[in-house]
Amino acid sequence: MNELNLKTRREFLQRSVLGGAVSWTVPAFLSHTFDALHAEAAVQAQPTTGKDNTILVVLQLAGGNDGLNTVVPVTNDHYHQARPALGLKSNLLRLTDDFALHPSLTAFKELYDAGQLGIVHGVGYPNPNRSHFRSTEIWHTASDANRFEKYGWLGRYFDNACKGSDPTIGLSVGRQTPQAFTGPRPLGISLDNPETYRMAGNDSPEMDETAGSQDFMSRLNGGEGLGADANSGITIGSVPGKVQTQLSPLDYLERTALDAQVSSEQILKVSRQAKNHVSYPPSQIANSFKLVARLIAGGLSTRVYYVSQGGYDTHTNQAGAHDRLLREFGGAVKAFTDDLKAQGNADRVLLMSFSEFGRRVSQNANGGTDHGAAAPLFLVGPKLKAGLLGQFPSLAPKDLHNGDPKYTVDFRSIYAGILQSWLKTDSVPVLGRKFETFQWT
Repeated sequence: MNELNLKTRREFLQRSVLGGAVSWTVPAFLSHTFDALHAEAAVQAQPTTGKDNTILVVLQLAGGNDGLNTVVPVTNDHYHQARPALGLKSNLLRLTDDFALHPSLTAFKELYDAGQLGIVHGVGYPNPNRSHFRSTEIWHTASDANRFEKYGWLGRYFDNACKGSDPTIGLSVGRQTPQAFTGPRPLGISLDNPETYRMAGNDSPEMDETAGSQDFMSRLNGGEGLGADANSGITIGSVPGKVQTQLSPLDYLERTALDAQVSSEQILKVSRQAKNHVSYPPSQIANSFKLVARLIAGGLSTRVYYVSQGGYDTHTNQAGAHDRLLREFGGAVKAFTDDLKAQGNADRVLLMSFSEFGRRVSQNANGGTDHGAAAPLFLVGPKLKAGLLGQFPSLAPKDLHNGDPKYTVDFRSIYAGILQSWLKTDSVPVLGRKFETFQWT
C-alpha cells in the first residue's frame, strides 16, 4: 500500500463523523460501511509488494517462436534432415556438445556463461492447439486445452495473494491488457507510457479485449511499439469489473478512483526521477524493458511486469526476420539485466519468457515454418538454476505428434514453481489444482 494512499484513507476515517464511537444511534447501513472501510484499511496496511520483495517479469514472444532455430540441436540428424535449407549449421554459439544458440543471441550467450540463463526444453501442454488465439488463451489462463477459464493466472494470483495492494501491483507495458491479468478484482494496469494508463479489464473478457484476440495478436505480430501518439496527461480509460466487496458501489468507486489517482501520480514521479544506468539497443522491446527498469529503480510497488515482443509468426522467409527478432530479444534482456545489476536489484528480479507455441520440425515450401507445439522457455536471473533444464523432445518422425515435438514439461509446472518459490504463495488456488513443481532454483 503506498504511503500517500494509506494516509489519505486514515485522514478520512479520522476526520469523518463516523470516526467517533459507533453507537446504536448510527444508522445500520452507515455502521456497516464504516466497518467495511476499517476492514479494507486494515487489510491494506502491509501487503507484499515489489518495492521491497521479489519481482516477476513476464515476456511473451508473440506469434510462435521457432524454438528449434533458437536453441539448435546441432548433432541431431532428424533436425538437419527436416530442414535442409533452414537448418542452422555455422556460426552457432555452443552451449554443450549437442546444443547451441542462434548466432544472433550473443547477448544470451553472455548470460548463459555468467550463470544467469536457464533454458527449459520441450515446454507445452497436453492436446496442443495450433491457433494463436486459443493457445495464447491457454497459456494466459493456465487452462486445459478442452476448458475455457474466465480469469488469467496472474489475475488469480493478484486476487489470492495481493489483497489490499495498489492497482500497480501488476503492470503491463502496451495498449492492451493481457488476458493473464484478468481476475475477480480490479488490480493491474496497462500503459503505453507513464503519462497515460488504464485499469486492467476484469469482467468476462470479450473476444476483442483479450490477449488471445485477433486484434491483439495482429498488432504484436506486426511489431507495433509504444505509441508515439499516446494521449498526454493522466487518463483512465476504464474501470471495469464486478463490485465484489463489502463496500457499497459508491464507496467502492470512490475508493477505486482514489487508488487510480495516487498510483498515476506515483508512476509519473518514479518514471521522471529514476534513471537507467546502461544504454539500451534501439527496439520496441528494449524501450519496454527500459521503462520497467526505471520503475523498479524508483521503487514502484509492482510485483509482476508484463511485456511483449511480436513478429514470430514466420511462415515465409523466416531467416532474416528471425535473426532480427532474436537479436532484439537478446539485446534488450541483456541490457535490462545489466541495468538491474547496476541498480542493486538483480537478485530480486526473475524474468520468464515464453511463446504460445513453437514451430513444426520440418520447414515449409516458403522458406519458413508453420505452427507447432512444444518449445523452449527461458528463465533469466542470478537466483536460478542456470543451464539446460528439462528433457529435449525426440525429433524422430515416429515420436512426433502430427509433425510436432511432444511436450516434456507442462508449462503450468513452471508457473507452480515460480508461484511457490519466487512469489511465495500456494499455487493450488491460483492454478486450480496441484501441478508437479518444476525445480528451477
